[in-house]
Amino acid sequence: MIIRSARLEMTPLTQHDWPLFYTLHNTPEVIAQCFDPVDDAVLQQKFQQRRVPWYKEAGHWQGLVIREHASGDAIGVTGMCLSQGRAEVGYWLLPEYHGKGFGTESLQALIQWAVSSQSIIKFKAVVTEGNVASERVLQKIGFQMVEKVSDAHSIGGKRYTDHIYHFDAA
Repeated sequence: MIIRSARLEMTPLTQHDWPLFYTLHNTPEVIAQCFDPVDDAVLQQKFQQRRVPWYKEAGHWQGLVIREHASGDAIGVTGMCLSQGRAEVGYWLLPEYHGKGFGTESLQALIQWAVSSQSIIKFKAVVTEGNVASERVLQKIGFQMVEKVSDAHSIGGKRYTDHIYHFDAA
């Protein structure tokens, strides 16, 4: 499986992508508004779960590495998890690729693939309040905030509200 866009190519995670996955989950600028760091054993388990082949009824997260066409460099990860007919989508990019439109482009390509090859038309994204850049990405694509969940989780001992976004491609 390969998902392509103008500047990007997304393919399933392989064992060779562990350094990228590890870096994304341990870089303060990436995780600051997402979650606290986890120990290596938990992270390795999460990585292995993302490598399990994904299919529509799988019930687990799809894991895709995002590569830039021009350089061939791995710049982040993306994926989705289908539950009750709605696919939750997400992505993480290395800090040096923030603000260049790669988040928007990767999610648009993932959604187009899901619609055209998997007949998935309902999508969801969860963003921690204050993560303005990610909210802008979702809004550019057409996501609308449908709910705020107060005190949804803790990062660094502080409670945060989640913003729940929905997008229907139909």
